[in-house]
Amino acid sequence: MSVLRPHAEDQFAEELAILAKSDDRPRPPGWRLSPWAVTTYILGDGDQITPKYIGPRRIVEVAVATLATDRALLLLGVPGTAKTWLSEHLAAAISGDSTLLVQGTAGTTEEAIRYGWNYARLLAEGPSRQALTPSPVMRAMAEGRLARVEELTRMPSDVQDALITVLSEKTLPIPELNEEVQAAKGFNVIATANDRDRGVNELSSALRRRFNTVVLPVPATAEEEVDIVARRVEQLGRALELPETPAALEEIRRVVTVFRELRSGVTDDGRTKVKSPSGTLSTAEAISVVTGGLALAAHFGDGVLRPADVAAGITGAVIQDPVSDRVVWQEYLETVVRERSDWRDFYRACRDAH
Repeated sequence: MSVLRPHAEDQFAEELAILAKSDDRPRPPGWRLSPWAVTTYILGDGDQITPKYIGPRRIVEVAVATLATDRALLLLGVPGTAKTWLSEHLAAAISGDSTLLVQGTAGTTEEAIRYGWNYARLLAEGPSRQALTPSPVMRAMAEGRLARVEELTRMPSDVQDALITVLSEKTLPIPELNEEVQAAKGFNVIATANDRDRGVNELSSALRRRFNTVVLPVPATAEEEVDIVARRVEQLGRALELPETPAALEEIRRVVTVFRELRSGVTDDGRTKVKSPSGTLSTAEAISVVTGGLALAAHFGDGVLRPADVAAGITGAVIQDPVSDRVVWQEYLETVVRERSDWRDFYRACRDAH
């Protein structure tokens, strides 16, 4: 059975093999590829290697260089800026394994960072290595791989601080066994955090010092964001085996324009100020809206992506608060969308969906 979403190292195994074969540059201990080849894998080469992240090259270079040192990497940004996507591909290219993942939530326990126990064996045999259940971080340390920690600031502070010894001493004590796990060469940590989560569980200064923070920006231009959305929609369409539809660039550009104008609070021409809704309206949400529209067009329409196919999705993305956001969206439709003569079908579709 084919999986719905292959891990990056499986989905792009051919590209990783091409780079490994031609990569003659120095590789840090434990790395599958050199930093130069990892960056090429992430950004593409315009030929055989497709871009996984579209953004400033220097940001990727700094992230890769950080992982080649003894400092951990913190990818920070607003929701939808590809933090998780980038961390997965960095782990795939460097370690060949992106699955050593800790998902941060308010309910994440210290065992997710350190280790747990198989209590049946613990009661039957007492503390032993066989009764110990290693965390993804412990496994990464023992195997010399990258561990990924998602949504670090959503974890309770005491759980976050379990990383301090790991990152500073590169060891994980197991006092119950009077042992420790020392990190093999190649080990490091990539963490992600939304800057909108500031104040949820702030990182302690001791932990923050162990990270080099790289801020991922929103796409700088509309064309850059359109390119990102178009590429990801095409990939998702293939993975979901959606029936092929004709090029949907016009509707993608329209969705991106709406999201960018509502995010920035001003129209593209700078002439009209608009109110911003409570949601983030990220690039990831634009991808979701267009993918949903393609499914509607393929299964319930004529196979061509039209304004009616994206209207419901974009309305749902904008209206997160049923009271205040509804007012914002209504005002935007009447003062901006309605005045654009080539957007009349989109205006009517959104009015019907609203």
